[in-house]
Amino acid sequence: MLRWPNVPACYGWLSLDRRGRWRLRGDPVTHCGLNDFLNRQYSHDEHGNYFVQNGPQRVFVELDYTPWIVHLVAADALATHVGEPVGEIRGAALDEEGSLLIEIPKGIALLSDRDLPTLLCHLHLASGEIADEPALLAFITQGVGADALALDWQGTRVPVVPLQRSAVPGRYGFVASPQAAVPGSPP
Repeated sequence: MLRWPNVPACYGWLSLDRRGRWRLRGDPVTHCGLNDFLNRQYSHDEHGNYFVQNGPQRVFVELDYTPWIVHLVAADALATHVGEPVGEIRGAALDEEGSLLIEIPKGIALLSDRDLPTLLCHLHLASGEIADEPALLAFITQGVGADALALDWQGTRVPVVPLQRSAVPGRYGFVASPQAAVPGSPP
């Protein structure tokens, strides 16, 4: 029986942008078949490094932000960038840039910026009112308590917390920029 050769892992070639698009060396992947393949083979290791399994080779993914990107696919439905429906929202956060992060069973996801204006009407203050721009800005800049803002989604009220972008990988256990291990160093 033939064995696979010892194929080294690949770093720095494949990335996932903030809108859930795959990029090879910075250029968008436009071939439908390749996109489908990347979506099917997307996974992660025990250290929080995300990769695409390409036969015997792992192609590690540079993450522009989070390992998952979610999109509105209907007025009341979200799906991940790989096309899987989001059935449960476990938490939510707003970063200092106004990006909405949504905790789903697979991990932390960034809501695509294209869908943010549509989803804003689901962000409510503790009073029940829809959060307007000044309220959102105050939440982002002053870091008010978790009960001050909530994402009302499919009949569930999910508290929204303020979160610094730099804290996201550590809090949610992923590596944004995987690196090859240096021989002799611990994993």
